[in-house]
Amino acid sequence: MNRGDWDLEKPALWALEPVTATSNLNTQREKTMARVDDYRNAAELAKKALAGKDPRILAQCCGAEVSEEGDQVGLSFDFLGSRVQVAWPDVGLSRFGSPEEEISIQQQVLLLHYLEGAWRSKGAPLEGEWVAYQDVQDGMFYLDAFQRRAKIPLVSTFGEKPELLSELARDMYGTEPIDLGDVSVSVPALPRIRLALVIWAGDDEFPPEGTILFDRNTAAYLSAEDMAWLSGMVVYPLLGAAAARSGKD
Repeated sequence: MNRGDWDLEKPALWALEPVTATSNLNTQREKTMARVDDYRNAAELAKKALAGKDPRILAQCCGAEVSEEGDQVGLSFDFLGSRVQVAWPDVGLSRFGSPEEEISIQQQVLLLHYLEGAWRSKGAPLEGEWVAYQDVQDGMFYLDAFQRRAKIPLVSTFGEKPELLSELARDMYGTEPIDLGDVSVSVPALPRIRLALVIWAGDDEFPPEGTILFDRNTAAYLSAEDMAWLSGMVVYPLLGAAAARSGKD
């Protein structure tokens, strides 16, 4: 499991304190394995739903490029600074040009849900209007997880050094600056999905604050739960890059 499987502001449960009972550790492992099984089941369901779709039409909906070789059809598109490929008819996912590099099961589910949303929405275009997470359908239900997974770590890491966010996000994701807060960037997470990372620097009177916004069309592609996961997938590599930068200074 990746670190992203846990709340970002705290380590895995067995790293917090010594394990005093073997049964406690076994219970935690069982819960983790059950969660992985849930992801695998979700991936299989999505693959079955997509297998019968025409990949050429789907490519137009999701913003992918099409390649064909014999009976095989591949769709390739950018995802968080890298390129992924989806192959038909088995709907297998891989890193473009690096098929041996594994895509985590959480990312697979997110990408498959994106493709399902692209088909369902017929490629809903970007609207250029930002909305808060709590304003999307079911956003309030997952708000606590969203804040712990993405917003709180974003602010705690970059609230005092917002320019570092701008630099790292540009290098990692090819972001563009936008006119929100003191520092903000638009993240091209997927061809039809944009996130905004926004920081307000603190002063003598107020602490730093920040938020993560979504183009209004995002809900046509992803559920609120998927949007929370995507936010963590965007933020967490930036935290790692910031920590690496700090270690060099």
